[in-house]
Amino acid sequence: MRTALVTGSLIVTALLPHGQPPLPDRLADTGGGSQLITAVAAAPGSTTGRVVWWERLAGHWFEKGSTEARFGSKGLTDGATRVQGTNTTPTGLYALPYAFGIRRAPAGTKYTYRPVTRNSWWCQDIASASYNRWVEPLPADCAAGESEHLVTYARQYAHGMVIAYNYDQPVRGRGAGIFLHVNGKGATAGCVSVPLEAMRAILRWADPVRKPHIAIGTESGDLAITRY
Repeated sequence: MRTALVTGSLIVTALLPHGQPPLPDRLADTGGGSQLITAVAAAPGSTTGRVVWWERLAGHWFEKGSTEARFGSKGLTDGATRVQGTNTTPTGLYALPYAFGIRRAPAGTKYTYRPVTRNSWWCQDIASASYNRWVEPLPADCAAGESEHLVTYARQYAHGMVIAYNYDQPVRGRGAGIFLHVNGKGATAGCVSVPLEAMRAILRWADPVRKPHIAIGTESGDLAITRY
């Protein structure tokens, strides 16, 4: 049996079968910080799964909260070989550079929180110098039809965090605009999404000083989260 949800200041460890250590201890890498988000789907073709946020205290990982999650409408794929426009969620381990939202940041948010305005876009045009970047306003070399006008996604981008997939040195055509955000009506176009209150809880919990990362993968197989 596992704890399904942890709230407030209570710290509860997950009870794992057969004495398995907590999931972060089974990953190849956790990013070097003391906070971690895991996003796990049952199989590559799954569009749903679970997000858990963890803290490392006194040398041990503790589960702080968990929630249902949604993935790309075409499931998950290896982030290193993903192709833009495939509606797949990239697997791997990624930093979380900053948060953003149409709504105000929840009280207690420590992350840099960028407000979405009418001029806020995410450029996904592979021909643009601003590929896979937030831009205000939309630059002339970035086609609107190849970009996201963030303010138009009122539900999904009420709150979000940038997932640094293909971000530091973007490979054109690998994919752009991968976020952890609030659920829409169904599966995503490649992001990871969670219910509104869970997203708000994550923002109140996340501390940039503790260098949180997100690990995305499947329970087992070629895309197993434990590879990352």
